[in-house]
Amino acid sequence: MENISKHLSMKEVTKSATATKLGIDNTPTPQHLANLKLLAEKVFEPIRAHFGKPIGVSSGYRSAALNKATPGSSATSQHCSGEALDLDQGTTGTGITNKDVFEFIKNNLEFDQMIWEYGTKDEPDWVHVSYESTGKQRKQILRCTRVNGKPSYSPY
Repeated sequence: MENISKHLSMKEVTKSATATKLGIDNTPTPQHLANLKLLAEKVFEPIRAHFGKPIGVSSGYRSAALNKATPGSSATSQHCSGEALDLDQGTTGTGITNKDVFEFIKNNLEFDQMIWEYGTKDEPDWVHVSYESTGKQRKQILRCTRVNGKPSYSPY
């Protein structure tokens, strides 16, 4: 299976327990693969180079069928176009926190959208980051919390 970039594999960006369980094909189209490669070049690899340690990916590409089967997923999710990754250092054992990753992206990289996903005021559960393939980056930063059990987004 080919790599998306030097430190990011196709397996990492397409893995999904839901897809496996439901027998959903989660193979990116050629355009979505090109978007993933651009996202890796502009966002993932600079993070990896800065910290010099593995960066955990908890969610990457989602086919339309997988997105529909994923609870809480937006119909307009950039995961479906290969333009978004969810990064989670929780299982990497590197000593790098999700907040470290969030702050590095915020202060150093171009991105379309970044979300501090759940967690506490000091540490997100994971970091959602996207890179718009047209090159028009909004640099939108949001915080996601639960309100009455549902995701609620507000400016960071």
